[in-house]
Amino acid sequence: MSTTATDQFVITTLEGLGTDGDVTPEATLDTLDIDSLDLAEFAQVVDEELGVQLETKDLKEIKTVADVIAVVEARRA
Repeated sequence: MSTTATDQFVITTLEGLGTDGDVTPEATLDTLDIDSLDLAEFAQVVDEELGVQLETKDLKEIKTVADVIAVVEARRA
């Protein structure tokens, strides 16, 4: 699987939150110890850097880093 700019942005941003473990698309947010406050901070960075606004409902059902990438890509479209 090739890595897109969005993939790399999401992975790098999540790593910047001080996650536990390797941030890969297959990694779960629970495994990485990413909680709702981390996701709120992530959403703020996405808004500032990409101009993409993520809503709470967008982030509520996500379980993996791949889910986060998919939400960001869907909002960018």
